[in-house]
Amino acid sequence: MIQAFAFYLFATIVIASGVMTIASRNPVHSVLWLILAFFNAAGLFVTLGAEFIAMLLVIVYVGAVAVLFLFVVMMLDIDFAELRAGFARYWPGAMVLALGLLAELFFTVVAWKAGGLVPVRGSPAPRHVANIEALGTVLYTKYLFIFEGAGLVLLVAMIGAIVLTHRKRSDVRPQNVSSQNRRRPQDAVVNMDPGVGQGVSL
Repeated sequence: MIQAFAFYLFATIVIASGVMTIASRNPVHSVLWLILAFFNAAGLFVTLGAEFIAMLLVIVYVGAVAVLFLFVVMMLDIDFAELRAGFARYWPGAMVLALGLLAELFFTVVAWKAGGLVPVRGSPAPRHVANIEALGTVLYTKYLFIFEGAGLVLLVAMIGAIVLTHRKRSDVRPQNVSSQNRRRPQDAVVNMDPGVGQGVSL
């Protein structure tokens, strides 16, 4: 009963957060709803016994969303004065959201300690083997070549991004490192003693 209730609770909040992510007009609000969806999706992975994937979802995706939030703030013309002007009206919704997350955490901890949450594994695995150990064993034995191929694809993509970024451009003044290193202090600084009312001729 507790297992089913936890699943429907997390699934409902994930769906509602996804809908609000799309429906929100403010991009900052959309990002916050997306973070809530990621947290509840991590809760679903915990109920499946995939704690490693849940932690990856929180660390990688929520961290990436934080970076996305930063880029949204930098790239879009957001009037922060207008946002701060209506800050008080967001308190009720923020408190409801915070209390909802707190209730979820409290329910999960209490149910876990009471023994009501028994992980229903998405794939058969020995009970005495940890989730991370089972994942690493399968990943580096059965799917080793696929894992290496994915790493090679990411390496090629990284090299391609670097090449496209550092391509030669005619409208940019290049930097000559050797001439900068050969420059002497006496060539860079010249002491002048101009007379009163006279300028400096270069």
